[in-house]
Amino acid sequence: MGFGWRRRRSNAGDNGGKEQEGGIGGRRELELQELVIPNHFVCPISLELMRDPVTLSSGITYDRESIERWLEAGNFTCPVTNVVLSSFDQIPNHVLRSMIQEWCTENCRHGVNRIPTPRVPVTPFEVSEVLSGIDDASQCVDHAECAKLVGRIEKWGGESERNRRCITANGAASTLSRAFDAFAAASDYSQIGANMLEEILCALSWMFPLDIDARHYLASRSSLNCLVWFLKNGDTEFKKHAILTLNELSRDEKQTEALAYTEGLRETLVKFIEHPISPTITKASLSVTFNLISSNGCGDEERLAFVEMSLVSKLLEILVDSSDKSVCEKALGVLHGLIGCEQGREKAYANLLTVPILVKKILRVPGTATEFAVLSLWRLCKHESRDHQEMALVEALQVGAFQKLLLLLQVGCADEAKEKATELLKLMNPYRAGLECIESADFKNLKRSF
Repeated sequence: MGFGWRRRRSNAGDNGGKEQEGGIGGRRELELQELVIPNHFVCPISLELMRDPVTLSSGITYDRESIERWLEAGNFTCPVTNVVLSSFDQIPNHVLRSMIQEWCTENCRHGVNRIPTPRVPVTPFEVSEVLSGIDDASQCVDHAECAKLVGRIEKWGGESERNRRCITANGAASTLSRAFDAFAAASDYSQIGANMLEEILCALSWMFPLDIDARHYLASRSSLNCLVWFLKNGDTEFKKHAILTLNELSRDEKQTEALAYTEGLRETLVKFIEHPISPTITKASLSVTFNLISSNGCGDEERLAFVEMSLVSKLLEILVDSSDKSVCEKALGVLHGLIGCEQGREKAYANLLTVPILVKKILRVPGTATEFAVLSLWRLCKHESRDHQEMALVEALQVGAFQKLLLLLQVGCADEAKEKATELLKLMNPYRAGLECIESADFKNLKRSF
């Protein structure tokens, strides 16, 4: 085994990187030097220098990260000997690690960095003990004790991915969510209480997806009100944690109804969409809005609430200005949901950019976004009002919809989008004669109607 480092040999006669060899001038070549790693320093699985060597019951030493992946994949044998392991204990090999560190130090001139001394991984017993303490602290609303214990969870989680998996596997998400609910119910959002709740949110942010129990506690009235309070009053970092938590909850049909009745949530979501403060917050706000208006329990009343806050125009503005494909996809999804109600379609018809933007986005954004654009265009062109239908069809033809829909059918798309695209082509066909295509128009230079 060996690492390859390139280094220049110094020459007394070096002149601007050139030297004479056999009377012939030329540029000095870089020499590749192979530095051989001792075999017992190499992990048998990754074939790389071990950073945290541990020994199994079979007597073979591996790098901790590599052997953990092997065991987590469901293997019960030693990879080298193929012997069934009598235990899964991983004993740190401190002597070998010290030898590897000394070898790295001796070869630092070759570009070898000394491996740091690894931290001892957290154990399930330690995690369970801390989580039990958090439960006790939340029952008696002890902010100081809970903050100390949550800080320990965050410290462990920040040390390694392995620690995070261990913490999550031992039920940390449900315990922290239960504590969040308890402190939210008892909190007056004073500085001490707010800081405590923020610490819990930070720790929860790397435990997604949440389990059923965690969702249950975070979807309580007190927890949701607290999350909205953070959206309105927290700094950018905590707003991000709060909106990502709400986004996680909104993925579940059972929680969307509770979200829909949370006071101030809709207004805050629209504010974040209209006045972006962070790409993460904007995308999460669009996702929460989409999940709210797309849930099975959502009716026109929920969509109308967003329509009345002028969200249709705000979405069109985003689609004009944003070059982020993920943002465009989410904005098109929300727009499609809003024009599912009569008032949403009326707002869309009233905006001169609606049809041109929908046509322009077809095939210019990823598959799902293109499908949203086609389905939205179909909803506008299938309007029960003959005047509105004809206006939308003619405008779509003028900006090149017919050609784009034909191309979409050729390259392929989802069944529903294919069905709607075919129907749109049939609806447009009678209006094609004499209409000029201006598909190349740059809609960014058009005067907006909002």
